[in-house]
Amino acid sequence: MNSDIEFTKGHGTQNDFVVLPDLDVALELSADRVAALCDRQRGIGADGVLRVARAGALRAAGVLESLPEGVAEDDWFMDYRNADGSIAEMCGNGTRVFAHYVVATGLDKRDEFVVGSRAGARPVTVHGHDEVVGDVTVAMGPVRTLGDSTATVGGRALPGLGIDVGNPHLACVDPELTAAALAALDLTVPPGFDPKLFPQGVNIEILTALDDARSVDMRVYERGVGETRSCGTGTVAAAAAALTRDGFDLAGDSGEVRVRVPGGEVTVGIDHGRATLRGPSVLVATGRLAGAWWASL
Repeated sequence: MNSDIEFTKGHGTQNDFVVLPDLDVALELSADRVAALCDRQRGIGADGVLRVARAGALRAAGVLESLPEGVAEDDWFMDYRNADGSIAEMCGNGTRVFAHYVVATGLDKRDEFVVGSRAGARPVTVHGHDEVVGDVTVAMGPVRTLGDSTATVGGRALPGLGIDVGNPHLACVDPELTAAALAALDLTVPPGFDPKLFPQGVNIEILTALDDARSVDMRVYERGVGETRSCGTGTVAAAAAALTRDGFDLAGDSGEVRVRVPGGEVTVGIDHGRATLRGPSVLVATGRLAGAWWASL
């Protein structure tokens, strides 16, 4: 008999995830299973899957070959999978949901702890939470520029800045773009990019320039997913690109940007080349996947 599998559905600014508590690392997260689970017709539907386990347990099970930089055996680890089943290094919105989940379910009693990712350790602060809503800051680590490049959207070339936030981004600031024009862009077709600069693919952000309130509007096309209503690492890349265009020195200056996405708003801080991301988390529902369905995949 195949046992049913507990899950929670959550989102961070409507970037949504299926959370799978798997402390014993008993689940086989094949690409086909993850893709079916994230499919909005075949499965629960989500932009990605967050497996909850300790880093040491994942290493012992062979999911991790070694512990990423700064991650200890007993740290929580966010084993993140994109909606197409591919493995991703990091997800800022997912980290907020992950941190909220482990606190809301009583797995951790602390307000500050480390969440491991394939991009390294990500310290988190849970400012407040209940069983449904959380307010979480993630220390996103270093922000590095990768050089200028171009994205092609709807046949139009948009200059952008390549940015590494533990995963690759191409953030395109268009000073002529209004929030209304941004909302009208057609992102049903994947944007073009330079595969020589981004051989593993890239997340592409399109955003307005900084306004007087130090805020921007952004949309994102995520590799392995498509357009999502928010992307945490993408908001960091967008903030970095917008500040850089405004004369900000990523390595030497400090600043803060409010980033509006279709799913809500987050606050990105950059201080001498390191970023923080603060925003909401919502745990919508908890249920059980039919074990027989899972086994059939």
